Amino acid sequence: MSINRRNFFRAIGVTGATLALGKDIKAAPEGENDVEFYGILYDSTRCVGCQSCEYACAESNNLPEPVGAPEVGVIRKTDETRRTVINAYETSKGEVYVKRQCMHCNEPACAAACLTQAMHKSKEGPVIWRGEKCMGCRYCMISCPFDIPKFEYHSPNPKITKCDMCFDRFQEGKLPACVENCPAEALMFGKRRELIAEARKRILENPDVYVDHIYGEKEAGGTAFMYLSPVPFGELGFNTRIQTRSYPELSKGFLYSVPTVFVLWPAMLLGIHEATKNNHNKTEENE
Repeated sequence: MSINRRNFFRAIGVTGATLALGKDIKAAPEGENDVEFYGILYDSTRCVGCQSCEYACAESNNLPEPVGAPEVGVIRKTDETRRTVINAYETSKGEVYVKRQCMHCNEPACAAACLTQAMHKSKEGPVIWRGEKCMGCRYCMISCPFDIPKFEYHSPNPKITKCDMCFDRFQEGKLPACVENCPAEALMFGKRRELIAEARKRILENPDVYVDHIYGEKEAGGTAFMYLSPVPFGELGFNTRIQTRSYPELSKGFLYSVPTVFVLWPAMLLGIHEATKNNHNKTEENE
């Protein structure tokens, strides 16, 4: 496939200039949007491990039915065929179940690392992937501190897959499939600050039931998916060393400390992507 020289250098010029000028790649913080971030609160003390959320997610996203069941000692992970999983842990308070999926960070590292804005933090809160913008670099996978985005390696038309908090359903005024189908009411959907207030209320009213920690309130700069637990989160396999500052903040001094070649390489890739995409579109039109 030939590369359109003009489009190639145009793309490199725009991206290179953006990088050189140190464009602020952080997502807009809460308060700057007319619509407040929405999120989900997961209460592990209520979860019974029924996997209704897994089945609902699979059906809603046309994915295969879940394989396997929660079993202590077996860690099931999200992949290109399942956007959420339930795991079981033996803890100091007995067996506890935990749901895993995208955390929908307030300032997502995946979106900050995406050169084409294919990975996007919506103003409503969910972090979504826009396939028409993706160049396949997979920087989002490398940058995610929670190891969530997955790539369809075996597909002829591969996509990046992850939970998008049922963004299409949200736009139709519906609840996320997992929330709507949880029989134990372990999942609660709402505005983030209201979820935090509810979580604090539960902790205050039941100090013997919950640890005094809302995972996701501050981790990675804050996330839209948050957790309550009866035991310290380390007992449930959570990364307790996640920093409280958002990961995109780490890039602020990046452009002033690395060799130019590492800054221009992403721009080079984007230039190739844009130029070849343009040629591909013209070929389809001619055909």
